[in-house]
Amino acid sequence: MKSGVLIIAIVLIAIGVVSLAYQGFTYTTREKIVDLGPIKATADKKHTVPLPPILGGLALAGGVVLLVVGARR
Repeated sequence: MKSGVLIIAIVLIAIGVVSLAYQGFTYTTREKIVDLGPIKATADKKHTVPLPPILGGLALAGGVVLLVVGARR
């Protein structure tokens, strides 16, 4: 049980640090614009999903708390 808590703590700390460093992620989708028989046109559209800094801070703090509690047991 102790090793499971420590693994979760390390994962939460890593997610928190990455979230604070990048503050979001971007992905691209391809959308069909025109489809007239043999004529086809597509466009790439970028979407950005922002991650609030409070989310990264909470994940980081939760990981540190789990790490301390897991180490004491």
